[in-house]
Amino acid sequence: MGETNRLIYWVKRLSEIALIGWLLLLLLIDVVAAASHPNPAILLSPVCGLVGVVAVVRRRRRRIGGLVTLLTVSFLSSLLIGITKGDGSPGAAEIGSLLVLTVGGLRAIEPVRRAALFSLAAMVVLEASAARLNSTGPEPSLAVGFLLFVCWSFATGIGAYLRFQLERRREAVDTVRRSERLELARELHDLVAHHITGIVVQAQAAKVVAEQKPEAVVPSLEAIANAGADALTSMRRLVSVLRAEDEAARSPGSTLMDMRTMVERFSAAGPQVTFDIGQGITDGTVAPEVMTTLHRVLQESLTNVRRHAPGTGWVEADLKLTDGSDLRAWAGSVGARTRTGQAPRARRTAYASAGTSTGDVSANASATGSAVRLRVRNYGSTADVRISRLGGGFGLVGMAERVEALGGRLVAGPTPSGAWEVMAEFPL
Repeated sequence: MGETNRLIYWVKRLSEIALIGWLLLLLLIDVVAAASHPNPAILLSPVCGLVGVVAVVRRRRRRIGGLVTLLTVSFLSSLLIGITKGDGSPGAAEIGSLLVLTVGGLRAIEPVRRAALFSLAAMVVLEASAARLNSTGPEPSLAVGFLLFVCWSFATGIGAYLRFQLERRREAVDTVRRSERLELARELHDLVAHHITGIVVQAQAAKVVAEQKPEAVVPSLEAIANAGADALTSMRRLVSVLRAEDEAARSPGSTLMDMRTMVERFSAAGPQVTFDIGQGITDGTVAPEVMTTLHRVLQESLTNVRRHAPGTGWVEADLKLTDGSDLRAWAGSVGARTRTGQAPRARRTAYASAGTSTGDVSANASATGSAVRLRVRNYGSTADVRISRLGGGFGLVGMAERVEALGGRLVAGPTPSGAWEVMAEFPL
């Protein structure tokens, strides 16, 4: 997994370097052509090309600003050449930069209406640059204008396709999130119903006992109060989670035995899994809804091992009580690698709700005294190339949605030792 991440990282870096190098080469050609031309107006072309190269380099930070600057400078240059009846031509670096920014703008600028307007503005500017050749006659200008329109059409098609793929992935992620919220809501509904059923049964029993032995009613009332408090806690977790009205199966939740059984079944088909449950963890230690989510995270993690890392040698899983220091250590290691400028060999992906940081969750865990942490690691694996070509799935998105809905945090990614790790933590 770590080797695959480094490969992807360097492929992206080299692609960016190749793109900038290609534009600089075109800019050099523009400069050489302008230096040998007697008309000084031709110098506007390499100037526009330089602005375009800078805009492409900074497009991830200032995409709209760079595109607007290049469109303005290029159009004003064409207008100036037209007014002075000078002899000019569109620069190669200028055209290449406009096409690159058009593709990126159609893919990333929000909303899509604004992206389409910028794309149309790029077409107008490209056609205006072709008009710089009017001094040599209308035929060259028309021919270059047609060629630029064809290039703009290809760039627009590529940008629109990338935008379509991006929207499809967003819709798929949203669908997974909604599905997980609805599934979680059903489970929480079952847990609350389970508690309320116990309250009703104990209340009926207390009524019978009160008629025969009134002094025994107090313990029953305490049990009812405790059951009511547990029900209220589960109902608070239900806030902001929508519930679908269907005939889904109802169950009171998962247990530690269910997790052990799942691990044993997975190990039977390989690879081997060791599952360690730390001291102090019982079915009563963790809230039922949290236990159900831990079961789901473990299930999804093991499924991902079999699906995306078929060559895994072995898997380690452990469920322990912690003070939240694991996530703080993770945040510190990421920050240290970022400050030293190292390649993201061990970068992990943190799936968190808006406005929540790793430090916030760890602080919450520490404030409450302890947290429960599930960690799954697989060793000795490499990514299957045939699977990698298909792209990532949405299992992590769904797991994160369930974890965050219960106030927890989920991180996933490679470790410095080369293993792949998924870690979920909930404050107690």
